[in-house]
Order: sequence, then structure tokens, then C-alpha cells
Amino acid sequence: MRHAHSVQAVRAAESELMARLPEGALMQRAAAGLAAACAALLAGRGPVPAVRPGRGPGVYGARVVLLIGAGGNGGDALYAGARLVRRGAGVTALLLAPAKAHAGGVAALAAAGGEIIETAEETATDPAYAAHWHHVERMLTRADLVVDGITGLGGHGGLRTGAARLAHAAEADKVPVVAVDLPSGVDADTGEVHGPAVTADLTVTFGTHKPGLLVDPAREHAGTVRLIDIGLDLPGPAAAEALQHADVAALLPRPAPESDKYRRGVVGICAGSARYPGAAVLCVHGALRTGAGAVRYAGPGDQAVVARHPETLVSAGLPSEAGRVQAWVVGPGLGEDEEAGRRVADVLAQDVPVLVDADGLRFLDRGRLRARTAPTLLTPHAGEAARLLGVEREHVEAARLASVRRLALEYGATVLLKGSTTLVAAPDESMPVRVNATGTPWLATAGSGDVLSGVVGSLLAAGLSARDAASAGAYLHGLAARHAADGAPVDAQDVAGALPAAWRDVKRG
Repeated sequence: MRHAHSVQAVRAAESELMARLPEGALMQRAAAGLAAACAALLAGRGPVPAVRPGRGPGVYGARVVLLIGAGGNGGDALYAGARLVRRGAGVTALLLAPAKAHAGGVAALAAAGGEIIETAEETATDPAYAAHWHHVERMLTRADLVVDGITGLGGHGGLRTGAARLAHAAEADKVPVVAVDLPSGVDADTGEVHGPAVTADLTVTFGTHKPGLLVDPAREHAGTVRLIDIGLDLPGPAAAEALQHADVAALLPRPAPESDKYRRGVVGICAGSARYPGAAVLCVHGALRTGAGAVRYAGPGDQAVVARHPETLVSAGLPSEAGRVQAWVVGPGLGEDEEAGRRVADVLAQDVPVLVDADGLRFLDRGRLRARTAPTLLTPHAGEAARLLGVEREHVEAARLASVRRLALEYGATVLLKGSTTLVAAPDESMPVRVNATGTPWLATAGSGDVLSGVVGSLLAAGLSARDAASAGAYLHGLAARHAADGAPVDAQDVAGALPAAWRDVKRG
């Protein structure tokens, strides 16, 4: 499990540890890890090509530029720069806030033989300093590596003008960028980005992940993330967490010798319509491929379902008339008419776990949903989440972490928010939001959400909690898409077909 902690928790842990260590020892630990990561990248062992054409790999002779703001991140970068100088690199520090730069770090870099250039932020728009800024921008474009030490965990809002100019110069010329702890300009706690921000190829973070490194849009700025252990003790629940293979493997059901289809879990699916029968087919396909003992289908797509999946138990009547199930999935392709609303209400009236997706989300009543005694799981995309919250879609996409938490609390349900980073929140603020680490952009294809509903519904019927079923289902679904795509386009049926391979992958670890 990867855990991400809030800035407040990290600050408290740092203070507690610094009280027990010699002065400056914690920063030296961070600087050593940062320098090692930079050296590995320069040697070609990083996420991007580390050197320009014609230059040999390695630290010796490399040109490194440090972007230094006020505070501890700048200190980490300066001390790391001093270590790189001693290994033969040419290191230049551009001080954006000379009076507030970490004094010990500046002195250490100068003593090692590094170059210090004052590039004060307030001069960025002063015509008298135009030549100076042009010079430092050209220096960045000729660098082999840029280290972002502009702002730290406490940074809020986008980069100021000068810092943004330097970040843009490095990005425009595709210079490899390493961010210290997190890219400057992103919010560590929320993953929000309000204005210009550094886009890193590698982020070296210390002690623990930060939520902004796991959640878009900030995650897009972080590149590859490397965690350096500096000895922090972070007790208590994290703000966010990401499951890994071993965590998912421990959650997946395994049939026992005495299992029958009812013990394995029967999932009911109320999906599809005369206009969208394929949604029913895909939802059933996802459930069958995720180990459901049986699937009961109730809806107008019964003929299409039986034609593709003859093992399905079908009924054209109301879901409550279909027979015994351990969980229901309702909504994909159901339509927006009165009959669809009646089917959603019929499912939600049953005392079993219910997953509501797609069209089913149009018919939700907060009061009735909160009054349910059995678990409810909602699986909206950003547009559907915006409608449920009464906000614009852009608001949800910019503040995904806050939006999924708010949805879960307001509706009294577990919420799986689909998107570039899929998030799962329980209606309990003390529980970390789960961030799905699998998937591929090829998964953005028609019908993939219908498959996901079937996958998660099957796990609900097998007895997993709503939070675990959503988390493990999203993980398997994303992994199946990777297996199916392998660098090429896929359709929803390909994803469903690759679910057994994803299951075996997880179980093998």
C-alpha cells in the first residue's frame, strides 16, 4: 500500500524527528537521497533520456541548474547540488528570493565550487534586467538537468512570473526536470493546480507520498515519483492511499471446495434498454469475468444478453421479481424514462448492496439513499458528479479529491469517481480516499464503464465491502485494460476479455 499524508501530518512528524537529531541532519538525509536520484538520472537510469545527443552519461561534466526559492525545499536542492559538484558536475543555483534562500545551503554550494546567481523574482518584469533574464533562460536550455526547489509543501497558488518563466524555459527545451518533494505550483494536500506549475520528469519526495502526487491534475505534473525514506514516523490514517498487487490479491475472493454459485455470489444486473442493449451485455460480461457464481439479469435487454452470455439467468420483469441475489448493479444504458426510474427505485428498495451507475444516477433521492441500511456505491464520471453536486464539470475535474469526499458525505454512500485518476471515498471522513494506480488512456472508450460496473458488482456480491469492491474492481479493470491494449487501441469487450489475465497477474504478485 502506498500512503499519502497531509502537510500538517508531515510537518508534525518532521518536528518530532528534528528534535531528536543533530541540527541539519534531517535536511542532509533528504539532500543525500535527492543527489543520488539526480545522479542516477544523469547516468541514464531515470524516467527520461538524461543527456543531450553527443554527451556521455554520468555526473562528471554534467550541467545542472537549481531553481531556488525560499524555505526548506531550496535548502534540500542546494545541499544536493553541493554533493553533485563534488562528483564533478557543474552546478549553478538561481536564487529567486536571495534574501530568503537557505543560508546554510547557499554556503555549502559555494564552498563546494558551485555558482550562485541572484535572479530575484521581483526583477522578472523590470526592463533593466531583461538581459539578465534572457541569460539565465538560455542557461536553462543548455542544462543537462534542472532541479525544482522553488516552493515547498506550504506553497499555494501558481508560480509567480519569474519562476513560471524559468519553468517554461526548461519545459520548452525538454530539459529533464527533477522536483524536490513535489512540483512547485501544485497543492500538496488537494492535488489542485491554480496557475502555472512546474512539470517534472521525476519527483523525489521524502518520508511519505503527498496526496497531490497521486491525484490529478497535480499528478500530471509529477512525472515518475520516487519516495526517499528519511525516518519519519507517521502514525494514524493517511489522507489518501493507493492499493498495490498484494493488497488487491488479499481482497479477491477465492472459491472453497464446498462452494456453489450462491456461496460465490449472485449479482443482479438491471441495465440496458431497447436503445442501449449493449450496456447490458457489457455489464454482464464484466461480472462473469470477475468470478460471479451467477448473474441474474432483469431488463429489456434479455434477448441480447442471452445471445451473448447463455449462462445468464434472465428476466424481463422488475428486478425484485428476478430471484435471490447478493448485490445489484443498476443504471448502465437504462435510459431516462419513467420505466427506468421505476427500476432504479425497485432496486434501491431491496436490502442488499447496490451499485448505481450512469443513467441510474439521474433518479437518486438523497434522503432515501441516506435512509438505506444496506451499502450503496455510486460510480459517476466527472460530469455526473457535477450534476449530483450542483456544480460545473470543470470544478469537479479541478478539485477531484474534495469533490469525491463531498459526494460521499452528502449522499451517505461510497463513491467511485471515474477519470484520469479514479478515486474511491467512503462516507466516513476518517477513512483515506483510495486512488487507483492502474489504467491506460486507451480505457477512455465507450462501454468501459459498463464493464467496470459488472466487475465491481461481482465483487460486492462476493461479500466485499463497498469500499473494497470499488477499489479492487477499479484496479482489476485498469490492469485488464493495460493487458488488452499493450500500446494499441482497445474496445470494452477487449477489456472484459482481459480480466482473467489481470486476475492472474494480481494473484502472482
